[in-house]
Amino acid sequence: MRAILDTNVFISGLFFKGPPYEILKAWQNGKFDLVISPNILEEYRRVGRALNAKYSAVNIQPILEFITVHSIIISDSLLSQQVSKDPDDDKFITCALSSKSKLIVSGDHDLLDISGYKGIKIVKPRTFIDEYLSKR
Repeated sequence: MRAILDTNVFISGLFFKGPPYEILKAWQNGKFDLVISPNILEEYRRVGRALNAKYSAVNIQPILEFITVHSIIISDSLLSQQVSKDPDDDKFITCALSSKSKLIVSGDHDLLDISGYKGIKIVKPRTFIDEYLSKR
């Protein structure tokens, strides 16, 4: 199973406990394949470094390096038209379309509102755990 994690889910999993943390652990344990694009990775880096300034106990660099080795990296592409209300969210949709992934994990309402677009399900972290990970 392939899944794309929006930035808030990924970063929350690094810095805090709860469902996003459980999702990252499941990925590290091989329960699903994480799919990213260079734009997504750059956003992970940018947001992670900003939060790292506040929570210096977490060193994100090794985790980012782990991602580049242990995830599926898909080339960035552009949509012919904006899909999400927030154009910054379209990178997750393009990644899903380019990789033929059918699942994005997000708590972002703009992304959740477009669940079903071209067959892509967008689910909250708890739903992902309950409906996808607990069955594996």
